Amino acid sequence: VVTYGQVARMIGTKNARRVGQALHANRNPEVPCHRVVFANGSLAPGYAFGGLAEQKKRLAAEGVGFVGEKVDMDRFLMSS
Repeated sequence: VVTYGQVARMIGTKNARRVGQALHANRNPEVPCHRVVFANGSLAPGYAFGGLAEQKKRLAAEGVGFVGEKVDMDRFLMSS
């Protein structure tokens, strides 16, 4: 799991919001945009392929754990 901010830094910008906009505009369900979350582990309410429930379902299917409704960032955040 990565954060919008991590992706922004990877591509050389500081604008995490732009990353979210680009991912939301994506129409290809093969792009693993479900793996991008907010810095606090929250899921994206506007997840383009089915909303919060679908994003959580996809992450859980990959073995990602949660604390309540947030990704367990201590265990599943990709180190940058």
